[in-house]
Order: sequence, then C-alpha cells, then structure tokens
Amino acid sequence: MTKTYYLTTPIYYVNGKPHIGHAYTSILCDTFSRFHRMIGEKVFYITGTDEHGIKVQKAALEQGKDPKAFVDEIVPQFKELWRILGIQYDYFIRTTDSDHKKVVQKVLADLEKKGDIYKAKYHGWYCTPCESFWTELQLKDGKCPDCSRGVDRLEEENYFFKLSKYQNDLIQYIQKHPDFIRPDYRKNEVLGFLKEPLEDLCITRPKARLTWGIEYPGSKDHVVYVWFDALLNYLSGAGYLLDDKKFRSLWPADLHLVGKDILRQHAIFWPIMLMAMGVEMPKLVFAHGWWKIGEAKMSKSAGNVVDPAGIVQKYGSDTLRYFLLNEVTLGLDGTYSEDLLAERYSSDLADKLGNLWHRFASMLEKYCEGKIPQVDPQKVGPDLYHEEFYAGLWHRVSGRMLDYDPRAALADIWSSVIVFSNQLIEKQQPWKLAKDPSKRDILLQTLWVLGEHLAHTAVLLLPFLPESSAKILKRLKLKTEWMIQKPEDFSKPFVVSGTVIEKGEPLFPRLDEKAS
Repeated sequence: MTKTYYLTTPIYYVNGKPHIGHAYTSILCDTFSRFHRMIGEKVFYITGTDEHGIKVQKAALEQGKDPKAFVDEIVPQFKELWRILGIQYDYFIRTTDSDHKKVVQKVLADLEKKGDIYKAKYHGWYCTPCESFWTELQLKDGKCPDCSRGVDRLEEENYFFKLSKYQNDLIQYIQKHPDFIRPDYRKNEVLGFLKEPLEDLCITRPKARLTWGIEYPGSKDHVVYVWFDALLNYLSGAGYLLDDKKFRSLWPADLHLVGKDILRQHAIFWPIMLMAMGVEMPKLVFAHGWWKIGEAKMSKSAGNVVDPAGIVQKYGSDTLRYFLLNEVTLGLDGTYSEDLLAERYSSDLADKLGNLWHRFASMLEKYCEGKIPQVDPQKVGPDLYHEEFYAGLWHRVSGRMLDYDPRAALADIWSSVIVFSNQLIEKQQPWKLAKDPSKRDILLQTLWVLGEHLAHTAVLLLPFLPESSAKILKRLKLKTEWMIQKPEDFSKPFVVSGTVIEKGEPLFPRLDEKAS
C-alpha cells in the first residue's frame, strides 16, 4: 500500500473567532499539501476544531448559550475563512464528532486496563486559561509558568496518566531521532524540560466543575481533560480503531505543524500517549513561531488579534499568503503590520510579478498580435534560454520545500526568475529590437523566453499563490494542475507557439487604484 503524505494543523480552540495565527498554520499546511500533490504524492490534510473544555463552557455561559449551540456557531467561521484563503483541506474534524468520542473513550479504557491510568486525589494549583495543573515548584512568582496569569488552589479526585513511566523512553527516542522535533532549538528546549522529573498528567475534570467534555469511561462524575481529548484527533481523523485500511495508509503522520506555545503537549504528552498505546510515532513535530504586534504576542486575550478576512478583502488572499510565508523563516517569530504588508504587496507582488506580466503581455500584444511567437528552442542563444536553468531551479525550490523552508523557496523563485526576467527586459530592450527588422528573430526569442519564464514561475507558485498563478496559466492558455516528479518534467518548454494570450486586468492593482 502506498503511504499517503499525512499532515495536520493543531485543531483550533473555538472560544472565539479565528485570527491570523490560525490562518498562518493553515496556510503553511496548505502550501506543503499543494506542493506534495504537485510532486505526485497522495495527500491527506486534516484540520478542525477543539470544542471541549472550561474555556468553551465559560464563553458559552457568558453569552447565555448551550456549549454545543455556541460551538456550532463558531465552527462555520473557521470553515469560511479557510474557503476565502484557498485552504484545501481533506478532512475537517470536530472533537464533538461521535466517532472521535468513541476513539477517546476506547483509548482511555485500554490504557486504564493496562495500568497506565490510575485514580487519585490531587492537591495543587490550577490555571483556568491554560486548563493545566501545576505544582508549587512549577509556579513562577506564584503564577502559571505558561501564561503568567493567576492560579487557583484545588483539591479533587481525578484520573491520572503515567507520563513519568515513559520519560526515559521519550528522551532516548528524541536522541535517536534528531529530526523528530524541529527546529533544533525547540528539540533542545524539550530535552531541557525533560531533565526534570515529569509529573503524571491529570486527564479528567470533575463534573462538579466542568460538564462540557467527553465523559470518562466508567465514571459518570468525570469528563476528559481537553488536551488528552484533542491530541487523539490525529488518530481518530486518520481512521484509528474505525477504519484499519485507511489508518494504515496514513499513519504515521508525516508532519504535525504546531505553534511553539503548544510544543510541550505535542512533543511530550503526545509521544508518550502513543508509546503507551503501542502506536508508531509521527515523523516530525515542527513548531512555528508567533506573530507579534510590535513586541507583544498576538492573542485573543491581549485583544490585539488581526482579522484575516479583512486583509483578504482589502489585498486579496494571495497577498496574505505571500506575506506570511515570505516574511519569516519557519520556526521564528514574525512581526505583523499592515504597513509592512502593503509594502510587500507593492514592491514584490505588484512591481515585480504583476509588472512582469503586464510588460510581457503588452509587448506581445504590440509586436506579435498577442500570440506566443513561433520559436525553435534549439536556436535560442544560451544567454537567453537553456533547459538546465529550469532543472536547477526546480531542484533548488523542491529541496527547500522538502526541508520545510517556504521562505527560501520563494526567495529562489523571485531572484532566479521574476527579478531576472525584469532585468532581461531591460537588457534586451524589445522596444529597440522592434525598430530593427534585422533583429526580428532576437525580438521573438526574447518574448518567447519571457513567456517561458512566466509559465514556469506560475507553475512553481501554484502551492504558494494559487489564485494568481492560476490566472497567469489561464491567460497563457495552459492547464492549472501540474505534476512535476523530476527535474526533466520542469525543464521542457511549457508555452505553445501561436497561442493568443489574454492580457487581462492587472494581477496586483496599485493600492490607490484598489481603493478607488
């Protein structure tokens, strides 16, 4: 059975509407998903919503709503945002789905039977926003070590999962698999955390305090801790205990892409859960950084979130995609400002890519009746065109993407083709060639090469800027779905001589024109 490339976003918490942080993770996964489809792989891209827990129950009560009715109103907002961003996921999972609940309860029953779950009384400190218990030693200045907010002292009887039993096994696994957690500094952060003894994980909450959750099997007085419930979505969504054939084709996951603030849950809780269950580890947990406004982390609690839908309405979905993918190396923090986004729109998208298309289409219209010229590639001078150029470009870009570096891939595309093509126009000066009948062949070759550069650029950009690249390909009368499995597939000519292109409207109109 051929293994499908399986990648996941975290499932998003639904105590409020989606923001740019959610969009960033989903755009990244969508870009990787589109790329792996382009290289001929089957892909399964899962995303969804995390709908249980105290924060959701509290948010629903504040609005005077039943928790299920509350989440049913929020979930469509995520789906609508993914639609306008061009996110092509394969499966949307909700932790309120009946199949997911069945899997959670079966896993818990099996782990308790195995002896990895026990019941005990707990005395400690509880952070409601993080939904986490902490010991006295773990607190920082008497506050939650994760969010720096106040904690409450609780004493209650709960079920506990034996994290401590598997601590050494996890350390050994990470050391033997250096690419399991990326970037490296996040792996080192996890190993540093694991130098201290792990506390067993409290995996239930009493119904006296929380009613909104999956009931713990065998106890009507407890519901499952939201994180234990949520992490299992990566298995239930892949068919674990539900569809063995589907599960074997998907698991292990190739990529769990998460924010750095939930790395501990994905790099410690989750692997240990899988060890206890006897399930193979995912191949990679990659933690990306935060988006900040100035020096402050963007978050709902801080009230400084940016609405992605508003950005798309003003600048287009590809602009937001380009900004988020290009502005920061995956793993590092990024700083968002609309001024910076507008600058990237004008300088990179409008002035370079958009202007390149406009210049090419205008010259083709003026000098060739809007048709791709008839040119023999073998007779085009090596200073203008050679197939090795495209093969090398594909090798570099695909290598960047397989190494999870979309920013470097975009930099290669911009410098090697888009900027180069604009420079080629200035060097060849087609407007001067057109005045000399003896240089007609050079003029036609130049325009043909520019058409090839634009066609190859559009194909390369399909995973990154799906809307704009499809426009270019349609205007060149080329297909918008491509499979490139080896450099030779990318090195051949794409444009068809004699094709009447469509100049169309500007790909990226000037901002003052968009506003008018």
